[in-house]
Amino acid sequence: MAKSSHATWGGRFSAGPAELMLQFSESVSFDRRLAPFDIAGSKAHSAMLAHVGLITAKERDAIHAGLDAILAEISAGKFSWETKFEDVHMNIEQALTKRVPAAAKLHTARSRNDQVATDMRLWFKFSCSVLAEKILCAQRALLVTAQANRAVLIPGYTHLQRAQPVFLSHHLFAWLEMLERDRARLADVAAHANWCPLGSGAIAGTTLPIDREFSAKALGFVDAKGRPQVTQNSMDTVADRDLFIEFAAACATFGVHLSRIAEDLILWSSAEFKFVELPDAFCTGSSLMPQKKNPDSCELLRGKSARLQGNLHTLLTLTKGLPLTYNRDLQEDKPPVFDSFDQSALCADVLAGTLAGMTTHPDRCAAAVNDPALLATDLADYLVLKGVAFRDAHHAVGAVVRLAEQNKVLLNQLALEDVKKISAAFGADWVEVFDLKRALANREGTGMPGPKQIAKQFARWAKLLK
Repeated sequence: MAKSSHATWGGRFSAGPAELMLQFSESVSFDRRLAPFDIAGSKAHSAMLAHVGLITAKERDAIHAGLDAILAEISAGKFSWETKFEDVHMNIEQALTKRVPAAAKLHTARSRNDQVATDMRLWFKFSCSVLAEKILCAQRALLVTAQANRAVLIPGYTHLQRAQPVFLSHHLFAWLEMLERDRARLADVAAHANWCPLGSGAIAGTTLPIDREFSAKALGFVDAKGRPQVTQNSMDTVADRDLFIEFAAACATFGVHLSRIAEDLILWSSAEFKFVELPDAFCTGSSLMPQKKNPDSCELLRGKSARLQGNLHTLLTLTKGLPLTYNRDLQEDKPPVFDSFDQSALCADVLAGTLAGMTTHPDRCAAAVNDPALLATDLADYLVLKGVAFRDAHHAVGAVVRLAEQNKVLLNQLALEDVKKISAAFGADWVEVFDLKRALANREGTGMPGPKQIAKQFARWAKLLK
């Protein structure tokens, strides 16, 4: 049965929504987390109303005191949220109006459309800052791990086959680069969020004499020089969901990076590799097999990546067919970004904890990297320096590898006379190529894993992550 007319928009209606419709349409169950931002927006809006003379200073102060009291109750878990008021905005406004008569004027020159847009932009700025800090903590844990294993060499892999030798730290620096791009993406989202929507109204602003720039400055929507930044088209302001998509995309990309890092760690911690030992605190055992130590934190990091991608896809699908401007479908924009934030924050903490407790097995790393086949490309380069065209050198070294396999010996154990039959350019010094120190020392171009470049990267990351 229909309820009585709704208190916030019921003037047009002879009856309120059915109980089922209330359950179907409410959002306060998930958007209540916006309360601090909603209250900040309302305080800025009421301050602006007083600034332009639409309310008195006394009314402004009463509204602010009431909002502060409500925020204290919410923070203490004592505020009563009611589904019948639909969302966080109306719950707060109804509670405020009961206490402060002047609160009836608070919604002057404001719609829930520009109100929620403001709340969410404040939330995005906050959330990007929190996630960036958590990712930074994971990066610092990575750098500590790299520093503790500065001299350790491992095989680098392509196609999951041993390719060329690298310092373990070079591999870890690759992860740092990925995470640094994640932080940069979050900074971009925060910058895009730094434009104030207040004053856009439901679609076409207001006829009242408001000061949008005043509101923007009060809420911190300013550029590097402190100048207010306000959105430039009222229709786009209330319809735009690019920020939601960009934030979800940043989280999804972070998730992909987490998944790739986790996959490396899962492989490295297996008995077949055993390059690292993951911390017991982030692993579990088997209910049947007593010997098992399962890399659950890494597997869950890998799994969360799919969830983060799903949130992005939800938002893309949600918005693709909507006409301008606001449509109620857009109420469903918040659960995906809230979930992306929650899961990304948790994942960043788990990654940091896993890395902080991880140890390496240098002996297993050394055994793996001692395979002379890892320096087959260096052998081709040796021939190039002897004047052999690279394609010919590549072919010759391939034949040397095949010969070693046929003779069931390591690459550097072949006799000089045998390799000279393949290419006359091989000299007595050909086996010197298989010295790992020499191989790494020859890789000193920018971005390569040579010792001097590794030292530069340690200095660079120490500066970036301080």
